[in-house]
Amino acid sequence: MAKFNIGDSVSWNSEAGRVSGKIIKIHERDFDYKGHMRRASQEEPQYEIKSEKTDHIAAHKESALSKIG
Repeated sequence: MAKFNIGDSVSWNSEAGRVSGKIIKIHERDFDYKGHMRRASQEEPQYEIKSEKTDHIAAHKESALSKIG
């Protein structure tokens, strides 16, 4: 079961440092992300997050995210 919900503010580490954004989609099945198959399941969902600064969309596992607020 997903730990985070759509609309939650989260942060994660990137090459450029700490980034934050809002969850826009939760994947509980394998999905195509920018031409690459990403693994996801109900036990290990992946999240699409829209960066607050750049509007870039990132996909991350639950373990890489920290809830803000």
